[in-house]
Formats: sequence, structure tokens, C-alpha cells
Amino acid sequence: MLEGMIPASVFEHMFRLPLPIAEKLLRPAIVYLVLILLLRLFGKRELAQLNPFDLVVLLSLSNTVQNAIIGDDNSVTGGIIGAFGLLTINWLVVRVLFRSRRMTRALEGRATTLVHNGQIDRRALAREALTREELLEVVHRQGFENFHQIHRCELEPNGTFYIEGNEPSLADRRHSELLERLDALSREISLLRSAPSGQ
Repeated sequence: MLEGMIPASVFEHMFRLPLPIAEKLLRPAIVYLVLILLLRLFGKRELAQLNPFDLVVLLSLSNTVQNAIIGDDNSVTGGIIGAFGLLTINWLVVRVLFRSRRMTRALEGRATTLVHNGQIDRRALAREALTREELLEVVHRQGFENFHQIHRCELEPNGTFYIEGNEPSLADRRHSELLERLDALSREISLLRSAPSGQ
């Protein structure tokens, strides 16, 4: 019934591959590895997405490499093979990195210490192309008011920030206060339940 409604040429056009399968698998693998190397060279800032410009770059990057991955091919089969190739190379890289700590360090790099004992490392900031204001914004998001409250702040290889305060952050203090109040309420409820009903 479907064949009578849809011409056979439609299916042929949708699933016919204009490129060899080996090329369809090789293209995503090459683009994937090149992107990993480029992100490693250009630093962790690109992964941190600190400002709208970095976000625009990351979003545009996927569109820029699209044709390199799929080539001159708009077929469904080509798209599926390209996606399969991309997921396969990612799976392989993750497994290799899981087994080799040395390879992980080589590809991902090491954490960069930006603040130590309240003092900003300006050379590390410059190396990561971060401004003092951008770092202060990150510190504020973690519940700290200024750098003097920070014992250590590191930019991890995956673009996330690890911040350890000299004292607990405002958010941590509020969380602790809330837990203490809940414990006090629980104790009061327990006392009320255990009290004789006649009183």
C-alpha cells in the first residue's frame, strides 16, 4: 500500500549513498580528533563557556564542521553512518582514556590553579585568557564575596571550576543552619509524641 502512495525514487534518494562507507566512517573520526586537539590547544576556557562569545563559538563550531563530517551527502543512510562513526570514535577515545592515565593527562591537560590562599595567580589567568571580573563572577556564583575568602580555585581540564573556601561559603552555612533547624524541629516533634496524652 505504501509503495503505491510514495514513488520508489523517494526511497532511493533518501537512502542511496553518494560516498563510500569507509569515507563516511573516516570523516567523523578525523573531525573528532582534530576538534579534541584544537580544544586542547585553545584552552579550557572554551569548555567553561564563560561569556556569550565563547558560547557562540562552540555553537558555530558544530555547524562549521557539519559538511566535513557528512561530505556531499544528504541521505538518511549517510547521516546514520556519520552518527555511528562519531559515537564509535567517542566510545573508543573514552575507553582509551579510562585505561591510560598518561594519555588522559596528555589529551585533557591538568587543572590550573587560579587562586591560592586568597591571592590571584595573574599569569595563570592570562594563560587561560580569563579576566579578573570573569573569575569574580564564578566566585560569586559559588557563594563567596571576594577572593580573600578562597583557599584554592582551580580550572579543571573539563572547563569546570573547583573552589575551596577558607571558611564554608554562604550557601554552605545556610544549608548547615537549615539542617540544624530541621533536627531541632524533629526533636521537638519526637518530644511531643512521647508526652502523655492526658497532659
